[in-house]
Amino acid sequence: MTFIVVLLGWIFSLTLHEFMHALVAYKGGDWTVREKGYLTFNPLKYTHPVMSILLPILFLLMGGIGLPGGAVYIETWRLRSRNWASAVSLAGPLANLFVAFLLAVFFRVAPVSTEGIWPGLAFLAFLQVSAAALNLLPIPPLDGYGILAPFLPPNIREVADRVAPAGMWILLLLMWYVPFFGDLFWGSVALITGLLGIPLNLVSLGFGQFQFWR
Repeated sequence: MTFIVVLLGWIFSLTLHEFMHALVAYKGGDWTVREKGYLTFNPLKYTHPVMSILLPILFLLMGGIGLPGGAVYIETWRLRSRNWASAVSLAGPLANLFVAFLLAVFFRVAPVSTEGIWPGLAFLAFLQVSAAALNLLPIPPLDGYGILAPFLPPNIREVADRVAPAGMWILLLLMWYVPFFGDLFWGSVALITGLLGIPLNLVSLGFGQFQFWR
């Protein structure tokens, strides 16, 4: 039950994340996203072999990090301003926070227990917060860097673009081999999740049930 709840919920949030990138890009002037079929909730439109399948599965198996894995190709030169370019990147993490907020409201108004769908929903909410927190880090190619990039000098963007292909692997090393970074990240995610009203004991239970093979 938990595995299915988390998997289906994650696919929905991944689709919403990428849809919001595309929608804001469309509003900002890149009309080609409609021609490319991005203004849809069909998750297959956003699938990328590495970003959509390999890395998200790897991160979930290793520690339950919510890594949005879709791919929307924006023709940024069509956007009307740097503010629109920044907003396109911001839209994705905000979508994850929106899903987390909706789940938090559900937890506040419904009879919560340690059985049924609740552990899965709690873990899913935790994943949404971790996805937003992760994506807001100013590391290329994450959305956090995309928010800042339009306002950076060209020479810095050029260096960042060269680093971007290795950016996710650098982050992976930081998460698991630099205790201070990992503790700060997970502590912040747990704090935000708790402040939203998601019981952390259910998050832990849901994580354990999700990784049923252990």
